[in-house]
Amino acid sequence: MLPNMDVLPSVVEHGSLNRAAQALNISQPALSRKIAQLEEGLGILLFERKGKKLELTRLGQICYEHALEMREMEHKLMQRITEHHSSYKSITIGASLTTLQSTLPDLITLYTRDFPDTDIKAITGKTHEIVSLVKENKIDLGLVASKIDNPDLTCIPLFDDHLCLLLPANHRWAEKPGIEIGELQDLPMILFSKGTWYRILMDELFHRYTVYPDVKMEIDSFEAILRLVPTCNVATLLPKSYLRQTALDNNGLVLRNIPELQMTTRTTSLLFGRELALNVSTRDWIWKAKEHFSTGGAVLP
Repeated sequence: MLPNMDVLPSVVEHGSLNRAAQALNISQPALSRKIAQLEEGLGILLFERKGKKLELTRLGQICYEHALEMREMEHKLMQRITEHHSSYKSITIGASLTTLQSTLPDLITLYTRDFPDTDIKAITGKTHEIVSLVKENKIDLGLVASKIDNPDLTCIPLFDDHLCLLLPANHRWAEKPGIEIGELQDLPMILFSKGTWYRILMDELFHRYTVYPDVKMEIDSFEAILRLVPTCNVATLLPKSYLRQTALDNNGLVLRNIPELQMTTRTTSLLFGRELALNVSTRDWIWKAKEHFSTGGAVLP
């Protein structure tokens, strides 16, 4: 449709610029400028004023009929897009590296129980990259281990998480009655890679208590860390949301809580843009996630 052609039907149907401007929710001078610009662009006169009434010229009538046809075509286009969205369900989720390994698999399991035919795509990146992708509408949802304060985005906190100390079952501290934060000094450990939220959390913790473990390896895979800890007979720190008893048992690991670690909380959140622009699958995903975590279901068994 030509620029400003969309206002022509409203002017004709309301019979005056004033009433049409009110219907379009713009000022009358602004509407007058749009009509003048349309006439200038077409090189014709659209209306003749007869008293207080506007009447279409012959060429104005032709333009009006064209504008109606274009409006109807746009309406049919939007109908077809809506029908496509309702018949083909898909969702693209961006997850930070830690949530990709800890929380996303559970949410996919929950969602596909009720919506098995949805095409789910997932990509990973650092938290700031996921935020940018959501803002640019390149993904439907973001899942990050942080609260995001951004006026262009909606952030829904799902649950708070904290770090736990993991040890091989044969470690000298496996049966130790209590472990204090200061005892982590020079303790051989495998830690998550630098630059991630949980590693930042760990480094802040170490700095706060002036504790510096002996870091043997830095790895960006929770699963690899679980397997290497007993092999290398070292300790590690991992988020509680990732840990399953079966994984601990299969890898010969024990979980130990240290009070200071339980205060290292990080909030896992969902991010999305304008709610009116969300497709059906995205709305369903948000609803399932909120329902699950509102009942205290931080992780699946």
